[in-house]
Amino acid sequence: MSTITEIPSTTGNATRPMGAPSKRPMGAFGPSQLLHALPGAFRKLDPRRMWRNPVMFIVEIGAALTTVLAIAEPFLGGPGSSGGTVVPVSFTWGIAVWLWLTVVFANLAESVAEGRGKAQAETLRQTRTSTVAHVVRDYSEAADASAEHSTVTDVSSADLRLGDIVVVTAGDLIPGDGDIVWGIASVDESAITGESAPVVRESGGDRSAVTGGTRVLSDRIVVRITSKPGETFVDRMIALVEGAARQKTPNEIALNILLASLSIVFVVVVLTLNPIASYAAAPASIPVLVALLVCLIPTTIGALLSAIGIAGMDRLVQRNVLAMSGRAVEAAGDVTTLLLDKTGTITYGNRRASEFVAMPGVDAAVLVQAAALSSLADPTPEGSSIVDLAAQHGIGFDAAPAGEVVPFTAQTRMSGLDLPDGSTIRKGAGSAVIAWVEASAPIPSSTQDELARRVDAISVGGGTPLVVAEKSTDGVARILGVVHLKDIVKDGLTERFTELRAMGIRTVMITGDNPLTARAIAAEAGVDDYLAEATPEDKIALIRKEQAGGNLVAMTGDGTNDAPALAQADVGVAMNTGTSAAKEAGNMVDLDSDPTKLIEIVRIGKQLLITRGALTTFSIANDIAKYFAIIPAMFAGVFPGLAVLNVMQLHSPASAILSAIIFNAIIIVILIPLALRGVKYRPLGASAVLSRNLLVYGLGGIIAPFIGIKLIDLVVSIIPGF
Repeated sequence: MSTITEIPSTTGNATRPMGAPSKRPMGAFGPSQLLHALPGAFRKLDPRRMWRNPVMFIVEIGAALTTVLAIAEPFLGGPGSSGGTVVPVSFTWGIAVWLWLTVVFANLAESVAEGRGKAQAETLRQTRTSTVAHVVRDYSEAADASAEHSTVTDVSSADLRLGDIVVVTAGDLIPGDGDIVWGIASVDESAITGESAPVVRESGGDRSAVTGGTRVLSDRIVVRITSKPGETFVDRMIALVEGAARQKTPNEIALNILLASLSIVFVVVVLTLNPIASYAAAPASIPVLVALLVCLIPTTIGALLSAIGIAGMDRLVQRNVLAMSGRAVEAAGDVTTLLLDKTGTITYGNRRASEFVAMPGVDAAVLVQAAALSSLADPTPEGSSIVDLAAQHGIGFDAAPAGEVVPFTAQTRMSGLDLPDGSTIRKGAGSAVIAWVEASAPIPSSTQDELARRVDAISVGGGTPLVVAEKSTDGVARILGVVHLKDIVKDGLTERFTELRAMGIRTVMITGDNPLTARAIAAEAGVDDYLAEATPEDKIALIRKEQAGGNLVAMTGDGTNDAPALAQADVGVAMNTGTSAAKEAGNMVDLDSDPTKLIEIVRIGKQLLITRGALTTFSIANDIAKYFAIIPAMFAGVFPGLAVLNVMQLHSPASAILSAIIFNAIIIVILIPLALRGVKYRPLGASAVLSRNLLVYGLGGIIAPFIGIKLIDLVVSIIPGF
């Protein structure tokens, strides 16, 4: 029965995320990136593409209208006046040029963000080569064992069908995504992960998935194809990192609707402003009204919004994490509950035998020998460590003894050896071994109490107890003792969990260990809760319980049995080494298969949300200075009293309006690196983040334009006529 328990918190340090060398993070905004992005920025001027960004579409319409007026002015008798003030001939052209630059700069931000993804996609595209696939038409496991199949057909990898069985030998490229159904091999996955070290893939476990385009370095495997041509994992990666498959997230759509609504409101305001101004004998020219409209609407965030979303996914790709959708990245930023496996995530997972604890009346040498015998054929690190520890006690074996090896299974939770003389040895979970012993004869209560004390002492200390028992040739069974396995918590995790707690995220460790062991490891690591003796059903139940309480849940997994929970979680991160079912169920795939990277994914998600909020705050705040520049310029000629609003002491109405428009364009370029890099994230609560945004980006958004517009005005005033 699974148990979930609240435990006290502790503290520990951040681990560095892995990143593929071939996908090294690029500079936020360098000259080469600018050069490559410019053609794309101009292509995006197509109105059929621009209308998807309502704010910048309005700016483009204004730029086109102002350009037409600038061309027509010589034939219409010059620019005339605005607000009772004569404007220079070059004024309309100046407004038109800078409005076009505003649109181009907005497109440039998106093109730079997309360009970084396209560069990474080009590396991936090189792995998509058409290879020869050796398709087996009469597949059988017996033929696998003999390495002989009567019917093997060579076809192009592009002609493979879902469910085909292919044979791949050393030196061959794997022709398509699939699961190994027979064999074990060393595979070079550097083309996908960027890591040069080969990995082992084998059938029958959670490391059976292989990716098309990777190369088998040794041995021979038989693979069942799990993808259709054009729908492979690499194909999906290319589409996603290029931005071709990026869809706007719900929050992004909501913000776009808000920005569009504000823009429509200001369009109505500007359209009604000129009749009012005309009634006051201060009619404004169309270029001035367009300039006012562009300065009123939130152009800064409208220009950078798409780039922020693309850059968020790009930061994940730089860390070798593939997000299947922008929604997943955004959800990571809102996660409030983090589920983490114990083994391999919180602990190193290489539990080693540290002690043999014999039962009363049992010779220690008998326990050591039985534990070693049952572990000689055990390929796990735990089994090898038991044999090594037995050798240190002076008990070794030149070769594995004759007998039938009993492998460990999730159902029996035991492994062991059946010897030729009829005696048997078992080691495994305490409850399973006790049940095995009691099947032949009841265990005295005193023996059970002694065993419980030994098991509890190991569990409380954070170790894992393996109970060892034997059954003699006459069928009499007895418990010999306990093997103490120690599992070590990864360095620095406790501090990372402290950071998560400061971010308002609750961490839950999931393990199949007994509650005492789980409690000790959880307390040492510093997680908030733990789920002990967890089954796949328990994981789903916990996720649903958290979601019912209004929490967003993130978890990692690599096995087929993790697939339901990965699908249920709001953020499901599947390991690339895992099964195809796990990768299909999750909405992110970690190419490095580093479960602790889930913590980094949450940080990137929060950084995305904070960056969007910070730049939205800045965009709205910097409009204030533009009002002080344009409103006095429009009406000061008729209403001299409005001159008091000219707090920047701008040179003239024409220079004031043009300076505001120029600043409105330039600030987009200045903020592109910040949009791509992201606002520096600090583990703070929501109220602290809001206060910081208002102080830095709210106040900064008010002050910066006053300084910027004044400096631009000093330059513009030098131009004759202004």
